[in-house]
Amino acid sequence: MTADDSYGRLDDDDYPAYTMGRAAELLGTTQGFLRAIGEARLITPLRSPGGHRRYSRYQLRIAARARELVDRGTPIEAACRIVILEDQLEEAQRLNAAYRREAGTPDPLAAA
Repeated sequence: MTADDSYGRLDDDDYPAYTMGRAAELLGTTQGFLRAIGEARLITPLRSPGGHRRYSRYQLRIAARARELVDRGTPIEAACRIVILEDQLEEAQRLNAAYRREAGTPDPLAAA
């Protein structure tokens, strides 16, 4: 691997660059919270060769949204389900917009 390859990872939202401790610090939460959302299958951290959890920027954004909901009083299991559904909706809307562009059909949401 060259230095250029390594630097390219800095822009990769899916690269597991953050340790559990650093991720918890960035989110202002506990490592237990990260474990709990992992157990709820909201995010699945990758593991380092030593077996330590590693998180990507994308996973941290997902975890931050779950934390917002939990901080507002939503039970963690419900918060995880809400975040999963929001993510699925966003992906469906993105795909729908792409299909509409390919078909040359106007996007009704763009006019709203």
